[in-house]
Amino acid sequence: MDLMSRFRMYPTPAQHVALLEQCRHARYVWNLALEQWAMWTRDKGPTPGYVEQSRQLTEARHAFGWLRAGSQTVQQQALRDYDQAVRSFYAGTHQRPRWRRAGLHEGFRIVGPQASRTVAVNRKWAAVNVPKVGWVRLRLSRAIPNAKSYRVTRDRAGRWHIAFAVIPRPIPAPGTGEVVGVDRGVTVSAALSTGQLLTSPRLSETEQARLKYLQCRLARCCRGSNRRERVKAAIAKLHAGAGDRRKDWVEKISTDLARRFDVIRVEDLRITQMISRPKPKPDPQRPGRYMSNRRRAKAGLNRGILANGWGALVCRLEDKAAGRVEKVKAAYTSQTCSVCGHRAPENRESQAVFRCRACGHQAHADVNAAVNIAAGRAVSARRETPTRISLKREPQLATSV
Repeated sequence: MDLMSRFRMYPTPAQHVALLEQCRHARYVWNLALEQWAMWTRDKGPTPGYVEQSRQLTEARHAFGWLRAGSQTVQQQALRDYDQAVRSFYAGTHQRPRWRRAGLHEGFRIVGPQASRTVAVNRKWAAVNVPKVGWVRLRLSRAIPNAKSYRVTRDRAGRWHIAFAVIPRPIPAPGTGEVVGVDRGVTVSAALSTGQLLTSPRLSETEQARLKYLQCRLARCCRGSNRRERVKAAIAKLHAGAGDRRKDWVEKISTDLARRFDVIRVEDLRITQMISRPKPKPDPQRPGRYMSNRRRAKAGLNRGILANGWGALVCRLEDKAAGRVEKVKAAYTSQTCSVCGHRAPENRESQAVFRCRACGHQAHADVNAAVNIAAGRAVSARRETPTRISLKREPQLATSV
């Protein structure tokens, strides 16, 4: 699977306008192809494929000057990307293609010889040749890989990035035979079976206060006003900073685990289902009304799950430690004693305290669950008692950032 080596771009004001125009053209072509697919009915015959849509794009470029002013490479690549998205959807590997919105999906992709047109200016700066835009500067945070495609994107904070598609080499196993279990949580982002507690960086108290202030201002702004756009940009800047720190934390932790352990075992969690919205509960006594479904509490839990980077951590572990990541069923791992194997809901006294009612073993609740995961101790839904599996090393409680 292709991964991305991303760099920050610094376009000039004129290049900024040209890049937005290319994003607008790519989004228009994508949505137009999706509209043809969405309006399909059995009596209309098959929907046009990439070849037919490419022919229609050529006719549209001859008819409309604003479309002809854009890059044909960008527009045709948007059709190729859409065709691949439909194929992946029918293959069952990806979700259904969705509409692309202005301000949310700003970007386009370049594939072919043009993707390798990069020039190093000095040790800190380089330039890439973007079709119909020119040479755009980018910051050299690492060596530019030899890639055959790249994607230009703009986030909500207004920052431009270029990501080169490369296949990085996996990190070799240390060969020590060590096995580690990783338990993911909301309060503690990741607890290791070695006793190490890891917490993902989050918004500071000052940033949380400013975010609350900006959200109050946003509620008072008129829709469509310039002030509302400025407030939205300030909020996006705060979230972008938090997202960058979280990605940096995921990269460092995944690299450290891949270098230290031969086998990494994690919980097999369905995060998409876990962060879904609760369904409304109709009130049988009051027709047309609904009962409380604790949606505010669920929304807070969803934010906590997303802020801890559960999915990103496992995804990067699978990339860096290919073939060495094992997923264990998460059922009852937090209620089972890692010493005697006794399982009971009363064993977990609180979010952080685990005390076995049978043998009296006491440990951090998340570390105890991580030890069960490291031992491959999975309990099925039939409430079977797991067999006791000894570990080579007993975990020692230790705190870290």
